[in-house]
Amino acid sequence: MAKVQVVLGSQWGDEGKGKLVDVLGHEVDLCARCAGGNNAGHTIVVDDFPTPSGPIRQKFDFHLLPSGLVNPSCIGFIGSGVVVHIPSFFAELDTLVGKGLDCAHRLFVSDRAQVVFDFHQIVDGLKEVELGGSSIGTTKKGIGPAYSSKASRSGLRIHHLYDEDFPAKFRKLVEGRFKRYGHFEYDTEAEIKRYKELAERLRPHLVDGPSYVHKALNSGKRVLVEGANALMLDIDFGTYPYVTSSSTSIGGVCTGLGVPPQRIGEVYGVVKAYTTRVGGGPFPTEQLNDVGTHLQEVGAEWGVTTGRRRRCGWLDLVVLKYSHLINGYTQLNLTKLDVLDALPEIKVAVAYELDGKELESFPANLNLLERITVKYVTLPGWQTPINKARKWDDLPENARKYVAFIEEYLGVPVTSVGVGPGRDEMLFKQ
Repeated sequence: MAKVQVVLGSQWGDEGKGKLVDVLGHEVDLCARCAGGNNAGHTIVVDDFPTPSGPIRQKFDFHLLPSGLVNPSCIGFIGSGVVVHIPSFFAELDTLVGKGLDCAHRLFVSDRAQVVFDFHQIVDGLKEVELGGSSIGTTKKGIGPAYSSKASRSGLRIHHLYDEDFPAKFRKLVEGRFKRYGHFEYDTEAEIKRYKELAERLRPHLVDGPSYVHKALNSGKRVLVEGANALMLDIDFGTYPYVTSSSTSIGGVCTGLGVPPQRIGEVYGVVKAYTTRVGGGPFPTEQLNDVGTHLQEVGAEWGVTTGRRRRCGWLDLVVLKYSHLINGYTQLNLTKLDVLDALPEIKVAVAYELDGKELESFPANLNLLERITVKYVTLPGWQTPINKARKWDDLPENARKYVAFIEEYLGVPVTSVGVGPGRDEMLFKQ
């Protein structure tokens, strides 16, 4: 029985999932998104992208579309659990095509996916203003309000765009938001006209989501699921309320694509060699010092989607142990190890202590996180560039020891290590 491979973020996102998806994408037939929206962000760097004038180094930014599209023989699929802002869908597609990526006849969307409308994005900003000092740092892409509409059963799915009563349903949805937030500037009738036009352009991309995925699996197609965001941003298991609005865990793969647990095969946990997060919320190992600045600058830590600078800190194995507990990683991809090259010593968080007692796991109560003491282990750095390493034995001894320490603590093998931003700057352990 064919099973899906899954790539998931293990921390607070921005771990470099897109690069692993790009590597694995050359061995699969279909790459799928299962949750979230265009609040995600992956960057793929292709050193030898073919053009009429010869190969060039080309960078592709992905937000809503599956990054497996970089592989010209891979089909991209957006599942039922995703919320889709259709103008952004086409803007991103047009940008990729403009850079020479042929996506014709290989990008499909489940007609069960919810639609993110522009008023959702307006409301997203209004909700942040309403929260004031308690802002959760949303990307203001309308993702939360769209999922709110879905959960309250007032939202519209893509197939609703083709119904005769779409205009009436849309007007009712907008009026509900006017009642809640006041009459903000929004041309409802113009939007109805625009979405009727967008719906026709979208029509060739639509499929019955669950049937499409199962037909692919049953015909022996190799399917790769590209997770968005990460476990610590999961609506149920993340640092709530500083989370996204969807299920970013392994459970979201099943619910977002309509596949049972028996269909899940390898689960790759993508782990950045240090820790970052964007926006508000707790961050126990954050370094508001020269170390944090070094990680931010050397690691080019600013968001693909928002442009916001990321907060940076030491690797947190308490977070990763909790993440593995929920997602059940079968192997790990350690990324951006090269960012640590110049550091003489590297700290790793191995436990949280509260009032002198070690906590069993990552706590749900964020007030407790403000009071904890982080227990670190200090490991020696390697202080030499590793970007040319292509085999495990090419890494300096202290770099190998750093990787081994992570493996031993978590009990999960690290099977690949990123040593630079390029698609070829990744080594695989035998």
